[in-house]
Amino acid sequence: MPGLETLALSVVAGHGARSEDAARSGWSHLLEHMVFKGAGARSAREIVEAIEAEGGSINAATGYERTSFQVRALRGGLNLGLAVISDLMLRPTLDPADLAREKQVVAQEIAEAADAPDDLVFELAQTAAFEGQPLGRPILGAPASIAAADPARLEDWRAGLYAPADLVVSAAGAVDVIELLALADRDFGHSPQGRLLSEPEAATFVGGARPMAKALEQANLAILLPAGGVRDPDYFTLRLLAEILGGGMASRLFQEAREKRGLAYAIDAYAETYADTGVLGIFAGCAARDAVELAQVTAGELAGLTRGVEAAELSRAKAQLKASMFMSRESALARAEAAAGQVLLFGRVLAPGELAAQIDAVQPADIARLAGTILGPRRAAVAVLGPRPALKAAEAFQRALAG
Repeated sequence: MPGLETLALSVVAGHGARSEDAARSGWSHLLEHMVFKGAGARSAREIVEAIEAEGGSINAATGYERTSFQVRALRGGLNLGLAVISDLMLRPTLDPADLAREKQVVAQEIAEAADAPDDLVFELAQTAAFEGQPLGRPILGAPASIAAADPARLEDWRAGLYAPADLVVSAAGAVDVIELLALADRDFGHSPQGRLLSEPEAATFVGGARPMAKALEQANLAILLPAGGVRDPDYFTLRLLAEILGGGMASRLFQEAREKRGLAYAIDAYAETYADTGVLGIFAGCAARDAVELAQVTAGELAGLTRGVEAAELSRAKAQLKASMFMSRESALARAEAAAGQVLLFGRVLAPGELAAQIDAVQPADIARLAGTILGPRRAAVAVLGPRPALKAAEAFQRALAG
């Protein structure tokens, strides 16, 4: 990226929490924590001091289908950055005393998520959407499965999760390509391949209601409906549908629920996609007394999409989606992460013009058709968290959805 004096480096594994069974739920996230406690010849403190001494920063993230290690650095920081990341992924210490302490840290992280309404309501909805499947379990895991981890079994899990054949090394910014290739070969090209994790089983959307009473000032609603995955031909149609429904202040939900009726301060819609499946999601926060009406209005706006959208609505949604895509490319880290994800999913980096052309190809009739497909099964995962009077919103949405 010409003109930058910094770079972003990402090493991304093509597996995450979705590859876990119930007994190892949360182990990918726990492992991400543990590798920072010591790796190669460096202690936990020496890892961060080495990176920060050269003006950099280091981080990691665990998702359902990917695990990513990231370094931001000044020009010339590839050498150290990749050396540290390769130690983290391939040569962690996994000390038993560190593991015992980190289990307590993760247990507190699980408790914190349970205390955060906007985290908990999404967890309830995700569990309902994919009940009994890896996608229906929290990425953080459960206290019992975390407690069962030991260094030997965690090392076995690491060998599969971070197998070099399933890794993508991606960098953007002030990067010399020849240097990157040489360093990637140095740090990953000669490592034992170990066993490869199998691909996760296909997910099935289940759905159902998850109302939970909690002493809160507001009711929190999370609604998930079944949709296609990132490889689905309707991927960009889904993204545009979500934008029209609740992607911004001009969206249908914002205008109807907030501007016209004053039912919610926050309401939005989004598309969450995995390799083989996805969801259309809606989140709203409102007063308990307004939750039932808000659920009914949301169902009504969803049904309205099956009757078509105006050309101006679709044009605005396309402009917003393309702007978001192009603006993200101005961030070196976002560009590096996106490129790695595309290689893992499609085997190549997708050109921005190619993606923009797919967005432009979507027609109003495609939005109506996809809306009908999403609503056709009459299934949804509806979570409501808050004062008891708000809990009726889950049933109200299901009834309205059923027509």
